Parts: sequence; C-alpha cells; structure tokens
Amino acid sequence: MAFEALSDPTRRRILELLAERERSAGELVECFDVSQPAVSQHLRRLRESGLVEVRREAQLRVYRINPAGFRETEEWLARTRGSWDRRLRALEREVRKRLPKGGTVS
Repeated sequence: MAFEALSDPTRRRILELLAERERSAGELVECFDVSQPAVSQHLRRLRESGLVEVRREAQLRVYRINPAGFRETEEWLARTRGSWDRRLRALEREVRKRLPKGGTVS
C-alpha cells in the first residue's frame, strides 16, 4: 500500500515537507493550491499506508513521518536492487561485445 500512496506527487510533496519537521494539517494546507478537504484526503491515504502518524495538540492535528512505514518499501527496493544490478551488468557485457574495438559504454 505504500507504493500506491507514494504514486501521487502531492503526497510525495507532503512527505518532503514532513521530512523537514512535524506540521499541522493547516500548515500543510497552506503549502498547496488545493482545498483543505483534498489535503485531508491525501493525509488520510498517507496515514492508512503507515507512512505518517498524527497526534492531537488541542485543536490541531500534527503530522509526522513514520519511519517504520517505509520499511516495507526499503525492503522491497533492497530485494529488487540486486536483481536489477545483475541484469544491467549482463546488458552492459552484451553491449560491450557488440561494440567496435576501442568503443566505450557510457
């Protein structure tokens, strides 16, 4: 579910802002040219995916990054990175075989 949440540019921007510091929902709304309900929907998706946490401070809802929510994504990337590295090295070897002598692969 984290990848689905990360697929939206507005949600990625919210995460970038929260990576700087905790912010209230109102502060986040001020950073976008969309309605408060739209930002609230994005925050809900981020909460449901486990990427952010929220706490109440009086009348405010304060959001912050939930590092544990990124573990699944990091683990998937680690698993697939090795596979892609092997594939890209194999492709590079094939390309080098077909280059004229002295040619280079950038």
